[in-house]
Amino acid sequence: MADRQDSAPGFAVDLTNCDREPIHVPGTIQPFGFLIALTADWLVSRVSANSAQFIGLSPQDMLGKPVSGLLSAEAIHSLRNRITLLRGPDSVERLFAIALVDGGPAFDVAVHFSGPLVVIEAEPAAHDEMEASGTVRSMVARLAQADSMTAFLRDGARQVRALTGFDRVMVYRFADAGDGEVVAEALKPGVESFFGLHYPASDIPVQARALYLRNIFRVIADIGATPVPIVPQLDPGGAALDMSLCLTRAVSPIHIEYLHNMGVGASLSISIIVEGRLWGLFACHHYSPRLPTFAQRSAAELFGQIFSMMLESRERGETAAYEGKARQVADRLLAAVAQDHDLLSNARWLGDIIFDTIPADGVGVYIDGQITFAGLTPDESAFVAIVGMLNQAAAGQVYTTDSLTAVLPEAAAYADRVSGILAIPLSRRPRDYVILFRAEQLRSVRWAGQPDKGIEYGPNGPRLTPRKSFEAWSQLVKGTALAFAPAELRVAEALRTALLEVILRLSDSADAERQRAHEKQELLIAELNHRVRNILSLIRGLLSQTRDSAGSVEDFIGTLESRIHALARAHDQITADRWSPARFYDLIEVEAGAYLGERRDRVRLTGPNVLLTPGCFTVLALVIHEMLTNAAKYGALSDNGTVAIDWRVDADGSLLIDWTESGGPAVVAPTRRGFGSTVIERSIPYDLDGHAEIHYRLAGIEAHFCIPSRHVVAVLPDRTGTDRAQAVQPIVPGLLKGRTVLLVEDNMIIAMDGEDALRDLGADVVTVASVGRARDAIAIQQIDLAMLDFNLGHETSLPIADMLAERGIPFLFATGYGDGLELPERFKGILLVKKPYSGATLAQALAPMIAAAGA
Repeated sequence: MADRQDSAPGFAVDLTNCDREPIHVPGTIQPFGFLIALTADWLVSRVSANSAQFIGLSPQDMLGKPVSGLLSAEAIHSLRNRITLLRGPDSVERLFAIALVDGGPAFDVAVHFSGPLVVIEAEPAAHDEMEASGTVRSMVARLAQADSMTAFLRDGARQVRALTGFDRVMVYRFADAGDGEVVAEALKPGVESFFGLHYPASDIPVQARALYLRNIFRVIADIGATPVPIVPQLDPGGAALDMSLCLTRAVSPIHIEYLHNMGVGASLSISIIVEGRLWGLFACHHYSPRLPTFAQRSAAELFGQIFSMMLESRERGETAAYEGKARQVADRLLAAVAQDHDLLSNARWLGDIIFDTIPADGVGVYIDGQITFAGLTPDESAFVAIVGMLNQAAAGQVYTTDSLTAVLPEAAAYADRVSGILAIPLSRRPRDYVILFRAEQLRSVRWAGQPDKGIEYGPNGPRLTPRKSFEAWSQLVKGTALAFAPAELRVAEALRTALLEVILRLSDSADAERQRAHEKQELLIAELNHRVRNILSLIRGLLSQTRDSAGSVEDFIGTLESRIHALARAHDQITADRWSPARFYDLIEVEAGAYLGERRDRVRLTGPNVLLTPGCFTVLALVIHEMLTNAAKYGALSDNGTVAIDWRVDADGSLLIDWTESGGPAVVAPTRRGFGSTVIERSIPYDLDGHAEIHYRLAGIEAHFCIPSRHVVAVLPDRTGTDRAQAVQPIVPGLLKGRTVLLVEDNMIIAMDGEDALRDLGADVVTVASVGRARDAIAIQQIDLAMLDFNLGHETSLPIADMLAERGIPFLFATGYGDGLELPERFKGILLVKKPYSGATLAQALAPMIAAAGA
């Protein structure tokens, strides 16, 4: 099938090679910046053809050369420090107004990993005086005042337009089927509106949407610019550079032609990601070339991330309020039917109850072959045919369709009365149903061009030619009803549970089944309420803490982004669907890292590398989350204690987990049973048919869990499982025990990593950021060992080294300059550790020093 190359207006979609995964973008960039790719040895591997324009050297002069011969030592040092901060495969770090060449102009720089390569992109610095943290904070404060979802989306578009200066900013939302609609818009006066236009799913294919999840910010500064090639196009192995995360990456000629046909001169897009899925985009147009400054684009990207979190919070709040009302309806229905079973066959009464939360035009009930109707419904023979279709398709779950004729063609005869259904099954076999009906809703959909446009071969080869008309194309939709919303389907599932509970009371197995349904419903609703109550305070606290601690624009952006990712990863452990086996090690490590921070070294893990089924992993994620949270708030981790988590696989393949807390405050059993206790004690027995017990010992909590063998997929070799052990218990455990180490480092995040590594080796750490404070520390307390960052901003650590040498205190240097750092002759024998370093690296470096000192 031919690739669809036209796309919703202004979206930076590149579909070259879109039939293959992963997406490999073309080897060209936009000419407003240049690109250098470095190997692990810091040799130039790729470079953009316009490099001479910016730094005076041609690609031929750069390829294969060490970067130390091209860039200044200060620039390399700054780049090494920034690379140290990269976390995760899709992380990008930025530097502002840095001189790459001695005496040369300043550049704004972005760095990221592309496989084994480090990719450096630069553009001339704009010297923008914008204060990003204050700008984004005021934008977020305005968004928080929006009193409705419509106002929230509209204000989001206005904020992005004010920040970027583009002529048109749209909020584009994807539907479940992949098609989308412009749901909000902010325009320059005189610019045509696209508000309300729909676009088919083929305009932004699955591969393009996957790229939007990885690279959340894209800009095309000038569609008339000639792209600059990357030299060489292929490496010696014949592979192209994966430029998916490149900020300056050019896009396909197909998309450029598409924008040209619209009269657009520049475009920009920001992904809106909610609960790990692509909710939509901010899509921006300008009718002449436009490139917002690097700081403006960084602020816009940050605003997009916070907007996504606030949108998720609003959607969860609305869902919680709606489902709370639905819970009341379900309880009322349950109480009434429990007293009078005949009410279940009363379609009119059921309709009056259910329509309060799930609007519909009619209802039909089929129980034991008896049929009752209320409202707009099909006739009895047609209803029996619908039940027959459901018995083949529904598989015992809530079933819905907004076009009954698509699954039951004979339903066209009564489509004016029944076009959409929501079927709630009430039994197993024979299957009974309560079915809600919605009548046909004739409506006109405004498409941005004809949605089923045929293939036209154009100048770019055998692909669909971009649309050359963007006038609204209307289509009268027949034979469909208003679709039942996802929240309504969840309510229907809750109603099914309630109704099924009543019916099961009449069967021999009523007790067990009723209790199972009730417990599961209780846990699900408690979890939802628990999350919604905290999300707003989490966002507010996240912004406030980051604002107070950030010293610069890049610090603010990097710190807030890392915290956002930590919260998202921890949240995924509880809510995300996992369709492949996952490691138990990963479950605990993500939870400990996201919620405990630097205290994670007090969580000791012992056990084999176990793979668990997706369903089991989700249940255990919730249990471990609650156990760690309680330990951090009230248990061993709230004080100076430790948590030991030990697990093993017994003879029949079941996973046995022992949780032991020690060294914390005295434990008192809770007087009431809250949500956390319910999750810990009931999730594993009810969802996994396992065993869970918790003991509130005075010395610390002890818990024991048994996961049946059917949930254990495999026990792998311990190679990957030892990563965690090395982080908590390095190569030489206790190497620095009883010693005080002076850490001199002017970068806060690198200092925090260094503190963690040294503490893991058993040291007491004193951290300072300047020569003056280091002198004070040495003067007032006993220092056994020192680790000095050579470059401290406007000074070096050489005066500290002289002071330590006079006192006979051993020390080593750490640097981002690599092998290019020239130490003075008097320090030629001092050990030099290159950044980035790890705990294992420090252990190997320090072991000979400790041995030489007589340890």
